[in-house]
Amino acid sequence: DAAVHAFGQDANFKTNSSIPINKMATAINSQLKYSIRIKNAEEVDIGFHSRYNCKEKTYAYVINNEEQASAIFRNMEYHFPKKLDSAIYRNLEYNIKMPLDVNKMQEAANYFVGEHDFAGFKASGTSSKSSVRTIYNAEVVENNGRIIIKLTGNGFLYNMVRIISGTLLEV
Repeated sequence: DAAVHAFGQDANFKTNSSIPINKMATAINSQLKYSIRIKNAEEVDIGFHSRYNCKEKTYAYVINNEEQASAIFRNMEYHFPKKLDSAIYRNLEYNIKMPLDVNKMQEAANYFVGEHDFAGFKASGTSSKSSVRTIYNAEVVENNGRIIIKLTGNGFLYNMVRIISGTLLEV
């Protein structure tokens, strides 16, 4: 997905390469942009598929709640400043007129846990056969000027985490 950053993303491919498996990550990394890194390579069963054999996925949506946005992480987090006057809050992307309440956001996030039809939380034009997904855990934590919305589930629809995060901002 555009503007999504991954840690621990599994991928798989079939190869007849003569490169030894313990040298595969180094060989592939030598051909990749520095924004993509292979950390480990291992041989798996021929029937393994990294997408369809996945048991769960975790997404974290990060809200920078500091007064000023970060230059370094500007493309990896949403900036919603904690200390602004109400006139500025009304001009932000979301029409939120008060500081964020992490406890209320967590309380609302709990409603997403379980198996639900998330049709209202997908981007238009999403081509999934079903919009039913199971969320195993929903966490909203504040850490060092950041509010982190972390969702773990069996799968997610296109833009689902982003839309859920926007909904929690409205809370």
